[in-house]
Amino acid sequence: MKFAEFPDYPLKVSKICLGTMMFGEKCNYSLSETIIHKAIDLGVNFFDTAAMYSGGETEKFLGKALKGVPRNNLFIGTKVFKGIDRISILQSIDESLSRLQMDYVDLYMIHWPIVGMNLTEMMGALNEVVQSGKTRMVGCCNFPGYLLSSSNAIAAENGWAKLVCNQVAYNLFERGVEVEILPQAILDRIAVTAYRPLAVGLLSGKFRPGMEMDSTTRGASDSRVITWLAQHGAEIERFLCLAEDKNLQPAQLAVAWVSHSAAVTAAIVGVSSVSQLESSVMAADVQLTEADYQTITAMFHTEVLEEGLQLFPGLKYNFPRIRRNLSVAHK
Repeated sequence: MKFAEFPDYPLKVSKICLGTMMFGEKCNYSLSETIIHKAIDLGVNFFDTAAMYSGGETEKFLGKALKGVPRNNLFIGTKVFKGIDRISILQSIDESLSRLQMDYVDLYMIHWPIVGMNLTEMMGALNEVVQSGKTRMVGCCNFPGYLLSSSNAIAAENGWAKLVCNQVAYNLFERGVEVEILPQAILDRIAVTAYRPLAVGLLSGKFRPGMEMDSTTRGASDSRVITWLAQHGAEIERFLCLAEDKNLQPAQLAVAWVSHSAAVTAAIVGVSSVSQLESSVMAADVQLTEADYQTITAMFHTEVLEEGLQLFPGLKYNFPRIRRNLSVAHK
């Protein structure tokens, strides 16, 4: 297992984070416990959960399974559930800690932005949670760059804890975060945890163009699977063939592609079996060359296009490229 620095935190986190959304929904407690303990055996120390998963059962499963595991060896992240106002933030952390049977979490995150949210109230409440010792750090999920920057500016003005992490969807189809969010993470030392690296199973080979869908599977009803298969079927096939040529599971290659970015701290993998876990964890050992990375990237016509990307020879100034550049400035 490879490990990464988390901003201003002494414990390094595993580059593979175990997402727990399946626990309580698709996995009963016994299977969930088996997967969690196997993950620890494989070197995983980073676990991501949320109060909303399975109505709180997921947090209960995780907490119960981790009883007896030295707490200072673990990095646990969970998310606000009730709302973004002060009372909801303060109540939500207490309820999460009760379900987890823990005194604190390492990372407490806002789950989604809400239209009309009061950033000063939100950051003040998150700072209260840090000051109380109930979380070591605070972060967010699915925040655009401007919202994260504005939140942290308010925190800096008041001497409050800053958001140190942005959890975002990132895979070969969903690449919007390459524009400004990943470069911002490099410059401002924001940890990025990437969920959905397998694109709802499409990049694991679970669903393929032309295959008959089992009506009981997610692919039969998930609009993303149906749309991406229709739009990128040939590209998916080329990707699966490349994985086979490299003697890798497609899931390993997909996670390795996400992890290749210098801005990505950890890839979050959600699994419902030990075999899926083992395959995903092995991705931490896959080292893509820059040529391999560019080959995979070029297979998919999914880059966010703006101003035609200004792909003209001889241009000195190129705004779209600057917005994606991870090293355009330093502090």
